[in-house]
Amino acid sequence: MDQERHEISLRLAERLKDTRKSKSLSLEALSSLAGVSKSMLSQIERGESSPTVATLLNLTRALNVDFAGLLDDDHKDRGPIKEVIRSEQTPVIMSKGKSCQIRVLSAPDTVGDLEIYDLQFEAHGTLESEPHSRGCLENLTVFSGELIVTTDGVSETLGAGDTVRYAADRPHSIVASGHQSRAILIVHGS
Repeated sequence: MDQERHEISLRLAERLKDTRKSKSLSLEALSSLAGVSKSMLSQIERGESSPTVATLLNLTRALNVDFAGLLDDDHKDRGPIKEVIRSEQTPVIMSKGKSCQIRVLSAPDTVGDLEIYDLQFEAHGTLESEPHSRGCLENLTVFSGELIVTTDGVSETLGAGDTVRYAADRPHSIVASGHQSRAILIVHGS
């Protein structure tokens, strides 16, 4: 029984690592998406630590796989619908001050090329970003509320229905004025 558990743990560790790499996610990126410390994730992938059910649930949600999928060798073609991610499975990240909830809508394997986020701001919420790769552009469409986008010291105020495209290869920020706001952000890598 102990040998069987050990083999399952090792297989799970290997599959988690392989799945993370197949989706071009670094340990740091998966750590952020799953809310699991980078050191714990590293220990799990090396088979040195067994994840709790909660940790495993967070990791499988962040990787957009189910637990059975990590242990199953059967990768059948799903037909024209390739993947369904239910609302409760969508990875969520909070901004530093927890004033902006960021729902990751794009597939993990598109990170760096095409990223899509659903942004939900509290009143006066802020999302500040360091420069992305050279030539990177962001497209922001406001669904509700009012947002102020600033890049390289230049600001633009946007209301519901407005879209702005801007350089994201320099420091930039998005700030909700006095109300809760919601927007879709599309990041195009260079």
